[in-house]
Amino acid sequence: MTARMESLIGLVNKIQMACTKLGDYGGGDSTLNSLWDALPSVVVVGGQSSGKSSVLESIVGRDFLPRGSGIVTRRPLVLQLHKTDGGEEYAEFGHIPRRRFTDFSLVRKEIEDETDRITGKSKQISPIPIHLSIYSPKVVNLTLIDLPGLTKVAVEGQPETIVEDIEKMVRAYVEKPNSIILAISPANQDIATSDAMKLAKEVDPSGERTFGVLTKLDLMDKGTNALDVLEGRAYRLQHPWVGIVNRSQADIMKNTDMTYARRREQEYFYTSPDYGHLASKMGSEYLAKLLSQHLESVIKAKIPGIISLINKGIDEMEAELDRLGRPVAVDDGAKLYTILELCRAFDKIFKEHLDGGRPGGDRIYGVFDNQLPAALKKLPFDRHLSLPNVKKIVSESDGYQPHLIAPEQGYRRLIEGSLSYFKGPAEASVDAVHFVLKELVRKSIGETEELRRFPSLQAALSGAAGEALEKFREESKKTVARLVEQESSYLTVDFFRRLPQDMEKGGPAPPPADRRAASADRKTPPTDRGIPTAEHGNPGDPLGDRYGDAHFRRIGSNVSSYISMVSDTLKNTIPKAVVYCQVKEARQNLLHYFYMQIGKREGKELGELLDEDPSLMSQRQELAQRLELYKAARDEIDSVAWVR
Repeated sequence: MTARMESLIGLVNKIQMACTKLGDYGGGDSTLNSLWDALPSVVVVGGQSSGKSSVLESIVGRDFLPRGSGIVTRRPLVLQLHKTDGGEEYAEFGHIPRRRFTDFSLVRKEIEDETDRITGKSKQISPIPIHLSIYSPKVVNLTLIDLPGLTKVAVEGQPETIVEDIEKMVRAYVEKPNSIILAISPANQDIATSDAMKLAKEVDPSGERTFGVLTKLDLMDKGTNALDVLEGRAYRLQHPWVGIVNRSQADIMKNTDMTYARRREQEYFYTSPDYGHLASKMGSEYLAKLLSQHLESVIKAKIPGIISLINKGIDEMEAELDRLGRPVAVDDGAKLYTILELCRAFDKIFKEHLDGGRPGGDRIYGVFDNQLPAALKKLPFDRHLSLPNVKKIVSESDGYQPHLIAPEQGYRRLIEGSLSYFKGPAEASVDAVHFVLKELVRKSIGETEELRRFPSLQAALSGAAGEALEKFREESKKTVARLVEQESSYLTVDFFRRLPQDMEKGGPAPPPADRRAASADRKTPPTDRGIPTAEHGNPGDPLGDRYGDAHFRRIGSNVSSYISMVSDTLKNTIPKAVVYCQVKEARQNLLHYFYMQIGKREGKELGELLDEDPSLMSQRQELAQRLELYKAARDEIDSVAWVR
């Protein structure tokens, strides 16, 4: 559970940090969907002086956030907590990833300096987040986004629009359907006036995304308590309220040890006459565990939607890259030589994927070793060879005159009907290998660094390779279809010639279902069921055992044995045909037709393949980086999905 949680939350952490580096931190007017907006996160919301910073420091167990009057948090702080097995506690910032901070007072200073770097010394706010990762054995795996505190009045040095600016920023985070709202309110103020709860109720009226936190319980007027809120009577949410007792201002000034403060918080709840019965579900440690578990479950539930968004984004960005032009100006011979060299570089990497020098080719073997046998096992032979269906087909094959000795036409129809099922797994194997080859082409183009400057050539290569793979797939489908049709066109006669001999010796072993049915026949007298059998016959039916259930079961069993033999044969021949028609051809002739066509092109046509528009270079670079992010995110999600 812990490893899975770490991988899921860690996955979101990596993608969030990559998004920030590319300028994607939600919102904006980009025509592309924001990946940041799709990622589940815990957003910390509260008014100024609500105890928001103290809650975060209590969860971390460290004193590291800037403090002071007015607006202290002026940029979103993405706080990523990583639980370690032991060792030294340290922090790292996304903007200086290789520097470790073990002195948390320096962490506070770096937050202040990094904030000023974007906003200056003014009281302005900025939506660009700061990424802070803390590694410690004392934390849980969790990601929190701390936002500027909601305020009602602009103070000296702040712009007049600061109140609206902060609310707009906070609202942009909490409105996202994938955000989890951690609404912090002080207990010594009326909950009805809480800025955090007011905003949470607007964007999450059902309360299913909101966790309510009450701080400063120890500062309430004597003789009063917050039980109506904590027990959900005054303000009901779908998640439990959690009470917190923060360090006092005197404790902060004296640098009171956080471990001691946590212990004192627990003692407060366990010894409180008002909150003692809720003590096990109060406090910052309980809150951290609750949020970590909930965040993990939300991420798990949202992964399909995130994958869908990523795939859509990849399609949109690749289409946009294909739309942009990409040339180079040289003489015709040099253009042709450059294109051929780039093609050879791509072809070399593609062959390395197939031959094992790079990963991916092993997935083809997986199709034959796992997917094909599994598909063959799932074929509905039990239904096709069920007793009612065997009776029906044999009877229909006999026509108006029942068979005399063996129902040959019935056998043939049963076998032909069974063999038709093999076309599905055979073609699915062809499609699966085609998909692997297409993915290897895509990866190989992406891994050929020399091609990255020339998107037009990438598109041409991808299109040519795609066309070639389609031809290989069509030929492969024809070949495997022939394999199945060959089995239908001429049955193995020796198998059926041995049947009379086998029957004299006791007949071929029936499948398990038939053995159970035969056992039932032996236990239940046929006279009780009125069904003729080979052993007992039916006094009212002169044909007796020839048309009894046991006779039709034997037919079904014989056909099943024959189909099993054919299945074993196809399990071996289908992979040979697929490799010969698709994999071998792709390795040897993937770009054969492309080479023939490229040699016939004029200089202008060659130039179009290598053309590059300087005015679009920055746009192309931004798109390429974003595309790499999405592909990396897809790979990360795939790896976590397989682990799970």
